[in-house]
Amino acid sequence: MHAQTVNPKDTLQQKRLITRSAFFLLFLLAPVLNIFRYDLTETRFILLGFPLSFNLNLDWVAQSTPAEVAGQILFWFVLPILVLVPLVLWIAFRWGRLYCGWLCPHFSVVETINDLMTRITGRPTLWEALKKGSTGKAIHWAGLTLVCALIGFSWALALLSYLLPPIPLYTDLVTGQLSLYPGIFLAVATAVFTFDFLFARHLFCKYGCAVGLVQSIAWMTNGKGRVVTFDTKRAAACRDCTKACDEACPMRLPTRSHKRAKFSCTQCLQCVSACRDVQKDNPEGSLLTWEPGEPGKQTVLIPVRQVESTPRHSRA
Repeated sequence: MHAQTVNPKDTLQQKRLITRSAFFLLFLLAPVLNIFRYDLTETRFILLGFPLSFNLNLDWVAQSTPAEVAGQILFWFVLPILVLVPLVLWIAFRWGRLYCGWLCPHFSVVETINDLMTRITGRPTLWEALKKGSTGKAIHWAGLTLVCALIGFSWALALLSYLLPPIPLYTDLVTGQLSLYPGIFLAVATAVFTFDFLFARHLFCKYGCAVGLVQSIAWMTNGKGRVVTFDTKRAAACRDCTKACDEACPMRLPTRSHKRAKFSCTQCLQCVSACRDVQKDNPEGSLLTWEPGEPGKQTVLIPVRQVESTPRHSRA
């Protein structure tokens, strides 16, 4: 008798949870711990506790030589751009929107609210829920709205702490002494983020995020960039599945289709994890894998019929 093949337990999403949680914590604590922020009151960056001043005020420029001014511009503007921009583009070129799926705080919130909405309506987005006629209970919607508003306020406060000294800001907020303009910023930003988390979420990631767009463009130019690939030779194994991979995708993409249809893929690999779970008893394993692409080869669920290149002979 042959021993039954046991597929290894999928740990992709546990690894993502660790990286996302760590980066989300860094996002919230970076300005408080002076790891990174821009102080509007002193018009300078704070990096790892050290103030970084560009020293480009008119008095300093008037008293400095052209070489000193050029050195400041080179060191504080040109050099960081020459290092950071190629690094970001290289990562996106090879792995796509890896930042979005494994680090981005906004995408972490998107997935969290998707899970809450799925519990309420059975669908991860409002538009799909209404289309299916799943409205949920009013108390659940009130709770979800409150959660989105609280998250929206925390996001607005976190962004403001990147621009103003965090401790005085929090103190003024708690004591009710917040000045006018920070108060207006918090009110407007909270409203915008609440609307985003309630209605947009993945739509913003797909159509409105400039960072994601740049990563997607860099990824699409690389025919060998890593992509979720569907094993078309084993497509018959999908017939007993209820599109678990498509349902798992937070971006609502056709996960088994070709790369062009997955332009905004965040490489979160939830579709791969869903397929692994469905096929856990299948000795051949998942039909979806994350692997380097092959230039000129498209992975499609329904193969496209090739057009004959040799012309037919016309009848006399």
